[in-house]
Amino acid sequence: MKEKLVIGLVVHGPKIIDSGFAEEIMGLLYGFADVKAILGGTMGRTAVIDASLEDVIDIGHKRLPSESIAVLKKTEPDLIILINYGKSDVTGHSFGFKVFNNSFIKNNWKKPSFIQVERPGEEDGTIVPWNFAPQSIIQKISKHFNLNVIDPELIMEKHFPQYLNLYNSYLNTDKPIKACSIFNSQNKIYRDIKGVLPNENIFVNGVVVGKSTSKDLTLIAENGYIVDIIGGEVKKHGVEKLSKIDLDAAIVKTGLLRTSKVKPRILNHKNTHIFKVSLLNHIAEDAYGFKDCDLVVTVGDDTTLVSSDILYRFDIPIIGITDDDVDKVVESPFKNKKSIIIELKGGFDDIVGELIFKKLFKSKKSIFYNLDDYNNVDDLIRIIQDEIIQIIKEEDFKFIIH
Repeated sequence: MKEKLVIGLVVHGPKIIDSGFAEEIMGLLYGFADVKAILGGTMGRTAVIDASLEDVIDIGHKRLPSESIAVLKKTEPDLIILINYGKSDVTGHSFGFKVFNNSFIKNNWKKPSFIQVERPGEEDGTIVPWNFAPQSIIQKISKHFNLNVIDPELIMEKHFPQYLNLYNSYLNTDKPIKACSIFNSQNKIYRDIKGVLPNENIFVNGVVVGKSTSKDLTLIAENGYIVDIIGGEVKKHGVEKLSKIDLDAAIVKTGLLRTSKVKPRILNHKNTHIFKVSLLNHIAEDAYGFKDCDLVVTVGDDTTLVSSDILYRFDIPIIGITDDDVDKVVESPFKNKKSIIIELKGGFDDIVGELIFKKLFKSKKSIFYNLDDYNNVDDLIRIIQDEIIQIIKEEDFKFIIH
């Protein structure tokens, strides 16, 4: 017999961490359970580092929330708790159902119990017992944080009425059922996005694909490619960067990736006589995989902005290649003092990125320099900068340096 309950905790998004509630929730759970916490999503990693929680929240791998749940399920917990701080109860509950659908309904998992703690500290903060959750645990969390417990059927009736019968079938039958699908008869996929405000960036798998013009937003994909946005404007360049996707399973966000004003925590960077330089092209969320580098060349406005902010925590400078097509994706991004931004005129960052990959990196992901051959790191960075500028000049592109 277990001496304590075993609880798996999925921590999603920066705000639940920045607000202090992730740590407070863990403190409460530690009083009566063994807890294993894993980050779900990617943008929360920076918040975990800033809060010095990387030893208690696993951020070692890039995982979707449903993938984190799958990892925790293998440890046979009594309960899995998803904690999130959406920008509204609408976005939070919609997100929770999407995760529950992708994990439990899709796989017909009846165990473990699964609850969502949403927007603690807010008047509309709630606990959602998505399936067979123990009332004793719900009441402990509810009492401690003064949260209302909401019947998930009310969420379904309000936001997903078309899936209410499927949800009830999941709860009341042991037979496998088909998870929620959003295909229509013309082989197009329509995906409604809840809780949107006008003039927000629309992210799909970390890439900005458009901007909202209405609170009612629907993404449309055909043959795996986004072809239209109802209630928004398509950013053609972003859709091209995104390429082919499964819109049903894609991670969609709107607004800013991180809104909190924080004091960044800088981790010690290990210096050796070998200086590693890597190229990061248009996938900003992958920046965490570059923390073993000494310098990163980033291509794309949003990629440069987000990567600079992330790599700042690891004391890694960047050389950013931009074309002044930046979307505001984080509130106040940070930049290493040795970083350099090269802004191209006329939207040529993609072309220059390919040229740098071929000419400077010789079509490899990383290049290496022996620091013994240079006076110091600053001199080497200037040399690399000069090589990039020479590549740009050979094509006669206009640019400025920030």
